[in-house]
Amino acid sequence: MMNKLTYIICMIIAVMMIPSCTLDEASYTEIEKKNYLNTASEAETVLLGVYRKMVEEGMYRFHLSMLFTIPTDIAKVQGNSPDGLRLVPSNSYTSTQIEVQQTWSSLYSAIYDANDFIEQLSRKSANYSEREQQLAAIYMAEARTLRALYYFELVRWFGNVALMTNTGQSHQNPATFVQANPVDVYKFIETDLLYAIDNLPYATDDNFRSDNSFRVSKGAVMGLLTKVYATWAGHPVLDQSKWEDAAKIAGTLINSGKHTLINDYEQLWKNTCNGIWDPSESLLEVSFYSPSITGTAAFDPSGRIGKWNGVTATNIRGVRNAGNWKVIPTFLRDWNNRSNDKRWQISFADYRYGVSPGTGQEGVKIPISNNATIQEALAQDASDNIKRPFMDNLSPAKWDTEKYVDEANYLVDANLSNINWYILRYSDVLLLYAEAINEFNKGPNSDAYEAVNSVRRRGFGLPMNTGSSMADLPANLTYEEFQAAVRAERAYELAFEGHRRQDLTRWGIYYESIMKTAQDIADWYSDGPQYYIPANHTKKNKHELLPIPQRDLDLMTNFKQNPGW
Repeated sequence: MMNKLTYIICMIIAVMMIPSCTLDEASYTEIEKKNYLNTASEAETVLLGVYRKMVEEGMYRFHLSMLFTIPTDIAKVQGNSPDGLRLVPSNSYTSTQIEVQQTWSSLYSAIYDANDFIEQLSRKSANYSEREQQLAAIYMAEARTLRALYYFELVRWFGNVALMTNTGQSHQNPATFVQANPVDVYKFIETDLLYAIDNLPYATDDNFRSDNSFRVSKGAVMGLLTKVYATWAGHPVLDQSKWEDAAKIAGTLINSGKHTLINDYEQLWKNTCNGIWDPSESLLEVSFYSPSITGTAAFDPSGRIGKWNGVTATNIRGVRNAGNWKVIPTFLRDWNNRSNDKRWQISFADYRYGVSPGTGQEGVKIPISNNATIQEALAQDASDNIKRPFMDNLSPAKWDTEKYVDEANYLVDANLSNINWYILRYSDVLLLYAEAINEFNKGPNSDAYEAVNSVRRRGFGLPMNTGSSMADLPANLTYEEFQAAVRAERAYELAFEGHRRQDLTRWGIYYESIMKTAQDIADWYSDGPQYYIPANHTKKNKHELLPIPQRDLDLMTNFKQNPGW
């Protein structure tokens, strides 16, 4: 969550940091910390270092945005074997997998930084001027939000984790660490976020920070708390009372009028591909920016967005896009109202970029099939020969580097980009609001309908506040029917944005969705199952969580491994 204006500051912060490997290691040096945070300006500089943890490989640069989130009913990794880069996205890894270790360590390192900042600011801010103390309250709220976010990722990915509420705990012998009840972790997250709500301004009302671009605001925290409550209410904790809490906090945010959907769905991707922050809909967004690549991660806050999950490309401005993330054709086939829903075509690419066979021109858009269109291939009675190119070559298109990234934001590198990543959008909150109302009341009301219909109307290119027979859900849906409609809508609106796997997990249907998708593919295309490798490795009551990294498990003798691992 850092913008271009703070690039140099964050490079300085990065020099101070060293990577954390286990819970008992500090994430940066302890030398002369007493000399920092003597002013609000110094505090802000250090706070940006806590934000900067987001751009690490184990965080949203790669693992939490893409790698762990791929295997679902809407996306898969390219290829037909669980080897190499496909090991994690095929769910065929073990507790010794390095990427699992990296994410675990990165999250705890980020939590340590947040804890340390909170402790240092608590000690130093008493000596600030009145104006600086106002800023300190905001910075404290930002740090507690980031700590809550990092713990939220830990508890929903790893389940049974250690709750480290201060830096002193991090220096204990690992053998003394115990696994907290996930409920206690959620309560800790809730406390941090409620504090932040009380102490942060809405983005549009912020007269304190000189630049709040990509920084946490009251609306962002309320949206995040909504998501926390919805996850808390679902599997595996299943505290159904949290649906009411989710509906209340989301309703407060919606009724505030401080956030809204932007009119044009496609503009979201033009914005995020060019570092343009629009706080009306973007609530939490990781900003990647590096003017060049040095090869040292600490100095290169760039990401893999658009490279690993973008349109496959060769001979382009940025050398190439691997495009390893692929779209499942049966998901596109079953997308309701796809002829009218403008999000359908925006969300996937039935083309690649390469050298034109006719002219030799580079960076040209080339159809992945010369024999049929995607519409023809999705037909059930189409031949396997027509379907074949579409099984393993459809890419997400929201981060199309050649379509959306302007020259000023283009990073010429084969693996990294300056494209941002949305963690939370306002449309996500609207859909969670509709879901929470339906779950709490065991049926939808007019507010639930309006929330989901406004998202659908925008998706159809229609006025968001005007009823539409084409876009609106049918009236008088039952609890089960509305639940199914909202779950489908989350797949359409948030396709490939990293939410689907956690949605399926909290709904308690992750394994079942993997198996159903495998059957759908087999029914559609005879050779399809070999390209959907998660079906061969995913196990129920195992892959809902990542394993506790084996290295840490060996050190933390009080810990028990997650089920199935």
